[in-house]
Amino acid sequence: MPINPSRAQDVWKDVGEHVQFTVLKLNRQDQAQEQAVFQEFADRSQAIIRSLKIRDAKPATGSQLKVAIGISSAAWDYLFPDAPKPAELETYQELQGPKYKMPATEGDIFLHIRASDAAVVYEAQTQFRRVLGPITTVVDETQGFRYFEGRAIIGFIDGTEAPAIEDAADYALVGDEDPTFENGSYAFAQKWEHDMSTWDHLKTETQEKAVGREKFSDYELEDDDKFKNAHNVASKFEENGVEQKIVRMNVPYSAPASGKTGTYFIGYARHWKVTKGMLTNMVEKSDYLLTFSKVLTGQAFFVPSRDLLARMAEGEFH
Repeated sequence: MPINPSRAQDVWKDVGEHVQFTVLKLNRQDQAQEQAVFQEFADRSQAIIRSLKIRDAKPATGSQLKVAIGISSAAWDYLFPDAPKPAELETYQELQGPKYKMPATEGDIFLHIRASDAAVVYEAQTQFRRVLGPITTVVDETQGFRYFEGRAIIGFIDGTEAPAIEDAADYALVGDEDPTFENGSYAFAQKWEHDMSTWDHLKTETQEKAVGREKFSDYELEDDDKFKNAHNVASKFEENGVEQKIVRMNVPYSAPASGKTGTYFIGYARHWKVTKGMLTNMVEKSDYLLTFSKVLTGQAFFVPSRDLLARMAEGEFH
């Protein structure tokens, strides 16, 4: 069977107007109960999404609700101890470079919810929590938003290097190399906080050299015009001389009165090793973005296909 995007969860480049990222930790107090509750969630979550899409439907566009649900390696071992496991799923470990690091943090279940209406995001998260609340605690929840023209909070066009929608499936979805998990995706969630005062005081020309692109037009600079650790240089990952891609989104979040502003990065990939390679290059090459940013969280998850979620819901996957 070829890769089939219609069987996948929502792992595409679509930031949404309103976004909620939630990372939960299993209580690990009663394994049998928590397995049963997650089985219920695998079923109810899809019913909740279908219901909200009906409630949110707009005459011209339909509903813009999109949801991806991920499971960490440790959670997989706990919830499905006797079941097969995605070939590349592992617990993300802290990456340390010569100057900066990307920490690893707790996380068992990952929720990525986005919609054009904040009320829909709220309702989806609230109903998900009704099911998962008894067996989990919240590690982090972050509300994001769409910035002007869909730009990252630092003012540059986001996701230029991500594959076009028509090409994205081959980069985002597992294929027949791991048949049980076909149409699933490896997700990596990472929260950054920026020193926006430092960034905003840089001249535009310096910012462009730091990112590797012109700020207004998004035109890529010549290599000689970029900093050696420009973001689009440091984050590039090649295999056998071929650049590898993932579906990635940089979602702004902020508590502006408190001066806390940052980026929530989410990457979806067919191969976890590609995302991991990009992150490793960023710390080893001291990506310029790390000079004014602190990475707060990071963990890897697997986003099952909707077919596999259905098998989990029926108790067929254990």
